[in-house]
Parts: sequence; C-alpha cells; structure tokens
Amino acid sequence: MGSFNLPLLPILLLAVVAAVTGDELRTFIVHVQPHESHVFGTTDDRTTWYKTFLPEDERLVHSYHHVASGFAARLTEQELDALSAMPGFVTAVPNHVYRLLTTHTPQFLGLELPQRGRNYTSEFGEGVIIGVLDSGVYPFHPSFSGYGMPPPPAKWKGRCDFNASACNNKLIGARSFESDPSPLDQDGHGTHTSSTAAGAVVPGAQVLGQAAGTASGMAPRAHVAMYKVCGNECTSADILAGIDAAVGDGCDVISMSLGGPTLPFYEDNLAIGTFAAVEKGVFVSLAAGNDGPTDSTLSNDAPWMLTVAAGTMDRLIAAQVRLGNGSTFDGESAFQPNISTTVTYPLVYAGASSTPNASFCGNGSLDGFDVKGKIVLCDRGIVARLAKGAEVKRAGGFGMIMANQFADGYSTLADAHVLPASHVSYVAGVAIKEYINSTANPVAQIIFKGTVLGTSPAPAITSFSSRGPSIQNPGILKPDITGPGVSVLAAWPFRVGPPSTEPTFNLESGTSMSTPHLSGIAALIKSKYPDWSPSAIKSAIMTTADPDDRSGKPIVDEQYVPANLFATGAGQVNPDKALDPGLVYDIAPAEYIGFLCGMYTSKEVSVIARRSIDCSTITVIPDRMLNYPSITVMLPSTTNPTAPVVVSRTVKNVGEAPAVYYPHVDLPASVQVKVTPSSLQFTEANQAQNFTVSVWRGQSTDAKIVEGSLRWVSDKHTVRSPVSISFA
Repeated sequence: MGSFNLPLLPILLLAVVAAVTGDELRTFIVHVQPHESHVFGTTDDRTTWYKTFLPEDERLVHSYHHVASGFAARLTEQELDALSAMPGFVTAVPNHVYRLLTTHTPQFLGLELPQRGRNYTSEFGEGVIIGVLDSGVYPFHPSFSGYGMPPPPAKWKGRCDFNASACNNKLIGARSFESDPSPLDQDGHGTHTSSTAAGAVVPGAQVLGQAAGTASGMAPRAHVAMYKVCGNECTSADILAGIDAAVGDGCDVISMSLGGPTLPFYEDNLAIGTFAAVEKGVFVSLAAGNDGPTDSTLSNDAPWMLTVAAGTMDRLIAAQVRLGNGSTFDGESAFQPNISTTVTYPLVYAGASSTPNASFCGNGSLDGFDVKGKIVLCDRGIVARLAKGAEVKRAGGFGMIMANQFADGYSTLADAHVLPASHVSYVAGVAIKEYINSTANPVAQIIFKGTVLGTSPAPAITSFSSRGPSIQNPGILKPDITGPGVSVLAAWPFRVGPPSTEPTFNLESGTSMSTPHLSGIAALIKSKYPDWSPSAIKSAIMTTADPDDRSGKPIVDEQYVPANLFATGAGQVNPDKALDPGLVYDIAPAEYIGFLCGMYTSKEVSVIARRSIDCSTITVIPDRMLNYPSITVMLPSTTNPTAPVVVSRTVKNVGEAPAVYYPHVDLPASVQVKVTPSSLQFTEANQAQNFTVSVWRGQSTDAKIVEGSLRWVSDKHTVRSPVSISFA
C-alpha cells in the first residue's frame, strides 16, 4: 500500500458490524468465569476449559489468559443461545470491526536528545518495554537499530515472528494476531507510531527535503514490541488478543493509536483489556480520536486510560499562496517542487463546476470542467486530502489550493501532495473565493518557503482532535493530556516521493501520532521510577502539563480562541517537569471497582473485573471522589444555592522533604471554593496527605460550565489540577 492510500486522519475508527441473524458464523467475544473451586495449572488447561463451551474446537479464534476471562470464537446465533445457558457463561459481545486511522517534537517538548556514541545513563527510557498495538512494523528501518542498546530485561517473555535477524535489542518482539501471520507493516501506521514512541536516534531525517534534522523517539533507549492487530481490518477480538499477549510478555507500557465510538465499559473490549493491564501495573496510553471539533466525540475515556488529544507544534512546512491582487496567505505542503516564483497561473474554484459536490475534488468530479494548466481551489472534507490533488492532476491542473471549511478554522497540515499545493485556513479560503468572484481573470502562484521553525501560536489544538465531555463518565474530565499530533515526522516503510537510498520518513497527523509521544514519555518516567503505579505516572504527566502555549498565552483551538479543558485536558505535556512532579495522585485498582459499582450492575462490573463482583459489598466511589488528577464537579440546581459539593483527594509526596504546599484556586467568581487544610506539610518522602475542596455557587452566571485550576505550590513545585464545574 502506497502512502497515498492512507485514510484521511490515521486513527483506527470503529465501524460497528450490523447485526446478522440466522445460521451465519460470526465472531463473538465470550466472557466466562470458572467456579471458585476450578483452578488452572497452565494456560493450556484454561484453553481446554474454554473449548468445552464450543461445538467444535476449530471455532476458537483467540484464548485470553491475562486481561480477559474468556475467548473469541466463531458461532451462529443459535449456538450462542445454547452456550449462554452453560455454567460459567457471563456475557458475549459481538466482534467489532475497526479500520486504520519526529525530528522536531522532542526539542519542542523540551527534551534533550542523546547523542550517538556517548555513554548512556538510565535516562531515555532504558529498561522499559513499550508494547505497540498497530498495523505491524518495518524492522529494517534504522529507527529500529539495536546499536548500543542493552538486552531486554530478564522478565521479557515475548517472541519475534520475523526471521531472527530482523529483531534486536531495540525491536525485541513482533507478533501478529490478525489473518496475516507476518508482523510486517503493509500500511505504515505502525512503523510511524512505534518509532515515535521509542525510535532510535537517526541523523539526516527528512521528508521530501523538509522537516530535516535528527529523528528520535521520545524514549530512544526503551525497547519496542509490536503486536500487529490490524491488517485489512482490525477487530476487537484481535486487539484484545494483542493486549493479552503484551501483558503476558512483560510490557511496561502499552500504546494504542486506535479507538472508536464510545461504549459502556463492560461492552468495550479495549476498556476491559486495559483495565486488567493497569491492574497488573502496565501503563496504557490511547488516542482520544479524530472526530473533533464537535463536543463529546472522544473515545477511550475510561479513567484508567491516559486519553491523548492532538496539538500542533511550532513548525510550518510553508507554502504561500499569492493572488493577482497582491494578497498572500500562508499554507502548508510537504511536497515543494522547484517551480517558478514569477509565473502566475489562472485560478479557478472547483465548486464552480456543474458537477454536484465538485468543490471537494473527488475522483471524476472535474470531468468536463476546464482546469488545464490552472491552480484549482478545492474545499477540505469528504474526500481524502491527497486524493483531491490527484484528481486535479488527472484533470490537467497545475496546482491545488485546499481550503478549510469553517469547522477546521486555522488547522492546516503538511501533506506529501502529488502536485504543487497549499493547504490554507478557512479565513484564507473565503478571501481567495472572494478574489475569484471579483475579477474576470483571477490568477495565483504557490511559493514554497520550506521548513519554518518558531511559528506561533504553538501548541494549538487541531480541529480533528476529539473533544470531551466523556459520554460514558462525564464526571471524569477527558481528554487527559495534549501531545504533538500534526505533521509529525517518523519512520515509514515506503518511499515518499522520488527514489532515494536514504531511510524513509513521513509526516503524519492524528491523535494516532500524539499518543505514542505520551507512551514514550510514560516510559521515561517508568525508567526513573520503576516502582510507580500507572496512575502515579499519569498524575505526573497531567499535573505538570502546560496550560499555556510557548508565548505564555492560553492554548488556543482551531479557531484561535482559548481552548477549553474538553479540548486540551490538563494541557500540553512537559516531559522534564513530569520527571519531577513533587506530588502524585495515586489510585489503587480496587478503587476503580468502587467507581464502576457506582455506574453499573454487579454482573457488568464482573465482566470488566474478570471475577465475580458483588457491588452490595463494595464501597461505592462517586466519580468526583475518585482520586483523579483533575477535578469535575456538578453543582445541582437546589433551593439552597450555597450548599457545597465536597471533593476529597489524597496526594503523596514524591519530591523533597520536608516540604510545604499552599493551595491556589484559579476559578471565576461564579463559583466559590474553599480548600481544607490551608497547607499540606510533608516531613518525609512518600508521605500521603488528604485535602478537601468545597464548591458552591457564587455570582450568578449564564454559563453552563466554568473551568480553572487548583494549584498546590511549594518552593520547588507547582502541582496543577484542571477543574471543571458544571451547573445543573
């Protein structure tokens, strides 16, 4: 598959399989729980028990051992009905079908890269294993070189299903769980994400001469294991098998740049599998989704997941549009051929064609419309970005301007177009259309300016990044964090542009790209603090994030207005600060069970927990009371508006001792807040202290939601929690 066949925004997006009736065989994920007296000596014993549920052994697709109690099997509806009456059966979920969705980011995030040949310390993720669930990997890319890497930790139990020489001390494992038994990447997505997380240092990286520099993953000393769960399609049965293997193999971090429509957690096999991973001490980083900027479009929103949004960085692969009236507009394109800067070309809007929806420049839409030798203005949307340029080129056009629709605002992307092109903002597109309509002979040029660093605003939330609030648990603020996800350069298995002997890289955009940045940063923290729990690592990432951009102003969204918490989460990740957070909010796995019992029935919680749970015997933890690093409060419409809603939290000192932290509340006057006690005093390391936050209505407001932060500040640390308050 060439690079031009990629989806619009590379993230694995769920398409729920339509219900099928009759005798057709379908794959179901069947959750079962043995009687307490039933003890399995080996995984083979468990698989043998699973087969007792099936009409034939050959129907078994996957047997789960670590992160789910159950199996995937091919069954008819009638067979499933019979199976559901058997002792030990809990529930069955249809198999869902999914489809597939840097040189500069380490420096942009403030990380100093290791230099090739120097002596390494335990920095840069050393000793940590990142399991990536994706489309496979191209093992021969220098980003996966084992040069100078130590062997994997003794706990590693995985395997390499390439020829032995393809794996090494960097790429320590590669397995496939879909129909193709080879873990080789036929798409590019998995090679890109895994090298973003933990790719080796590779000098001289570039795409079509742009974004040149030294490529490196976030954790260049960490080990990578690829679990191929996507080929022609990705299914929840295969993904759950990949999580199961990654946990069993000994991965410390699991990175999944995939997702889909949000489901109740007991029906969401990603939520079920990752809950078990976190319970076993494995950190999980997942993409928020590419369905923004509409509210409540994110997925992967369980509280045990790190849910990652996507922002821009301070780099533009600049392609300027100059009109015949002298107006100029800055756009982007990775393909920057050497063309005249003096010749102008006739300019035409594809929407002027009589063909319906021609403005989107879909395949065949420009037939019968004279674009020969012209620059064609196409609207973004509906049709894949690269396919628009291909249609313009097919129809004889010289170049393309791709203009955003209103929803995408100022968010532009640097793509490897097939002809001279520039992707411009909505505002620029409106102005260009006005110019076309104002003159009989509109003309334009595209002037390539190359890679420009230090652009602003940066970061900004990009339009496609999915937004909260979470549908499944609105009492937990999601997303959690923002990472770079626009025009990210990373390893690529295929040629991009003209033939070359150089290693190939590509610029890709999506929350698929921001997620492995956070997976790598989690590996950095895990390497420094190997005993920290996944929730402590998440807390360190969230409470040290930057709510402001590089110029010190609040992070903006695609319309260049301040972004809300449902776009940014805690803010832009700051790796250096995350390695020294001062305080952490920890959550024991048992607390998630109390949280889930506040949402679901005992049977539903039992599916997630992989064991029988009786919620009547469990202390329920309301969502606002879960010891989360962010705070979400709903103020009821009550006859007593000054009645406070109380939130409690526990923080553990992981910084210097003794230390004293003082609270600072940044919220509008429409809410009143009291924090008790008035200071937190720590006399020793790992000491825990409790505090409460009481919130009640203040000055009247028409706002449905107000937001701000609670900061605990000591001489050396600021520990910041985003606060979201809604009015019923």
